[in-house]
Amino acid sequence: MTGFALRRLGGALFVLLALTVILYAVFYVAPGDVAQIACGPRCSPAQVAQVTEQLRLNDPVYVQYGHFLQGIVAGRDFSTGTGVEHCSAPCLGVSYQSNQQVTELILAKLPVTGSLVVGAFVGYVLLGVGTGLLSVWRRGRITERVLTWLTLAGTATPVFVIGLLLIIVFCSTLQWLPSPTYVPFTENPEQWAWGLLLPWVSLALIESAKYARLTRSSMLETLADDHVRTFRAYGVSERAIIGRHALRGALAPVIALGALDVGTMFGGAVLTESLFGIPGIGRELVHAVKVVDLPVVVGMVLVTGFFVVLANAVADLLYAAADRRVVLS
Repeated sequence: MTGFALRRLGGALFVLLALTVILYAVFYVAPGDVAQIACGPRCSPAQVAQVTEQLRLNDPVYVQYGHFLQGIVAGRDFSTGTGVEHCSAPCLGVSYQSNQQVTELILAKLPVTGSLVVGAFVGYVLLGVGTGLLSVWRRGRITERVLTWLTLAGTATPVFVIGLLLIIVFCSTLQWLPSPTYVPFTENPEQWAWGLLLPWVSLALIESAKYARLTRSSMLETLADDHVRTFRAYGVSERAIIGRHALRGALAPVIALGALDVGTMFGGAVLTESLFGIPGIGRELVHAVKVVDLPVVVGMVLVTGFFVVLANAVADLLYAAADRRVVLS
């Protein structure tokens, strides 16, 4: 397992390095005059030339990429026109709009998106796995058909539809809940939970559908194995077979999917954050794209890619730990 983990770590580092090359080429080389973008459309040629000098854009492309990579690994210095500002590692650049270091901007938004992702993850995994197990337990009955229809409806329904319905029903009509808003956990844990309750429920209702279907199909496949038939022949109860013997093997793909979803949700919660007004990474990324703030866009895409790559590596390890039949190659 140690060798397997080290190989996965090496592969993850290689993918992240390749991601930095692609991002730098797409956002800093392909657009053309980055100095004009950074300075703005109303800048004079003299101002554009000054920005070009400050960003060291006269250097060859490979030297510029080296500075970018150096900032991520060891930090770098930036010229501000009147002085030099040091950006500690991991340095992802300085925002063109606010002159704030991108790393600081991301760290300020990360707890917001992290709160949304973790709460939703717990909700949709518990709801999805529980629904899938209930569907297997009641297979062949009306309960299974109803749950199958509900999971299909959940898979086909966009998150903004569920979110709008929840806001209209619980915030406007019944007035049971306040309008969703983010309050830091350290300030008021109760308001933090109430403010994120509707976004958590929206994501849980949508995402749990695929976990229910995956759990059901995995459980049915596992229950058809030879060792399960042996347990039945020895008179082991169906409840014990499902809960003690079949569940572990059936949950291996669910664990892998859950790890991947945590990574992708850090960059994929744009609709949810925009709908509920949550000031997280996704919402900030949309704003940065609108104002063409390249360092913020690159930094947030790179951080999102880091979580996705990390989640893939963790998913492989968890899958191997949950199912011993997996060959650690």
